[in-house]
Amino acid sequence: MQLTNFTDFGLRILMYLAKGDRKEPIKIIEIAEQFNVPRNHLIKVANKLSHLGWVETLRGPHGGLRLSIKPADLSIGEALRELENCTMLIDCEANVCALRNGCQLKNILGLGLNAFYCEMNKYTLADIIAAPTGGKIIEMHNNYIRAS
Repeated sequence: MQLTNFTDFGLRILMYLAKGDRKEPIKIIEIAEQFNVPRNHLIKVANKLSHLGWVETLRGPHGGLRLSIKPADLSIGEALRELENCTMLIDCEANVCALRNGCQLKNILGLGLNAFYCEMNKYTLADIIAAPTGGKIIEMHNNYIRAS
């Protein structure tokens, strides 16, 4: 299983916003430049994060993004489940399969997917921004501010 770019970008945004003590909101362009990701892709992801209630979006010249939850309150499993929007790995009905009424593949893959989400629920956003990752993110923040 490989995560989509949408989920990858979502996790990066969450991590970048979660670490650091900046009072002003962080602009999408900053995150795009830091991770070398197209700004338009990040806007779509940021909108989803906002709809989920994890990120606050502020408009205007002093606007940007701000984390609206505590990092310890968001499990990685929940984040992955919401961003991936994946409840099954295969859809036997979409591609009519000759085995669909007598096959265990879908059920077994479903068990594996649920086990993956359960394992990821053991970790939070706070866990993934711990050292050394958090230090690197703070360094990124500082380098961006110095270059601005």
